[in-house]
Amino acid sequence: MSEDLEKRYQLTAAAWEPSTLSAYASGLLVFHTWCDSKGLAEEERAPTSQDTIAGFITDLAGAYAGDTIANYIQGVRAWHRIYDIPWNIDDLHIHTMLKGARKSTPEALKLPKRLPLLVDDIVAIRAHLNLTQPLDAAVFACLTTTFFTAARLGEFTVKNLSSFDAETHIKLADVQHNVKDRSGNKVTTFHIPQTKIVPKEKGGETVFWAQQDGPADPRAALANHLEVNQPPQVAHLFAYRHNTTYRPLTKAIFLARLKKALRDADRPIKHGHSIRIGATLEYLLRGVPFEAMKSIGRWSSDSFSRYLRKHAQILAPYVQAHPDLHQRLSHEQMAVIR
Repeated sequence: MSEDLEKRYQLTAAAWEPSTLSAYASGLLVFHTWCDSKGLAEEERAPTSQDTIAGFITDLAGAYAGDTIANYIQGVRAWHRIYDIPWNIDDLHIHTMLKGARKSTPEALKLPKRLPLLVDDIVAIRAHLNLTQPLDAAVFACLTTTFFTAARLGEFTVKNLSSFDAETHIKLADVQHNVKDRSGNKVTTFHIPQTKIVPKEKGGETVFWAQQDGPADPRAALANHLEVNQPPQVAHLFAYRHNTTYRPLTKAIFLARLKKALRDADRPIKHGHSIRIGATLEYLLRGVPFEAMKSIGRWSSDSFSRYLRKHAQILAPYVQAHPDLHQRLSHEQMAVIR
């Protein structure tokens, strides 16, 4: 957009308090998530219609708190106003629907159960593992590597004990230490021969992490795993000693050990995808630019936006507590749909 238009939009947005715009951005994320689920084209979202807003409220009623839905509608409305998009909505009718939505809020409605894994969770998990034991050493190394590479859990585990394939699964030989990135920083890279997106015929994908401060450091975790288990170069990267043999780390065994450690630590139970959600959140909270996060997570621009929308309800409470991130997220999501 032109510089004059950008200034005009910024001036209009200044009518709201930054904290209000931040809250509205979460509503816009959920709105786009819902539109995606309905297959609505961009031109059907802005300007939105009476039927679209009514359908949005109807589908969310009973699953979300009524006040939350009302705030989401205000977010969509603010988006229209900021970018001078017509708001052809019967507000009285929508107000009546929102009143009904408030009455339909279930008493037992809670925050989403599928929460992101946090660095604090990783630290708590570590305290309830015995890192001198083969399985626990492998699990913690896998956890920290998956988290700080923002990878899919299936890329660092195998489906079952007999499914390891050296041509498609990551091995110790696929790891390179002390590689320098574009800024000259030392990182450890992991070449995954085959991923969900890039098959082995196309060379797979490479991910990386850098050393971290504190007990969640993936470098220390990996070094400990290699010392305790000493997996062969051609074995699964997180293979662990079991009696006189090596076992590749399966997803099921990993998750079972993860959940037990979380229960022992009296922390909320997290699921496999919680790791990638949590990694995305952690990097964004650290101020990593959206473009850099897209690269780390191996997303295209469009797929990253869809990913944020998909997890909008989960991320919203954390994002709202960090004004800087919420402001960036607002700018990312409250863009003109062309």
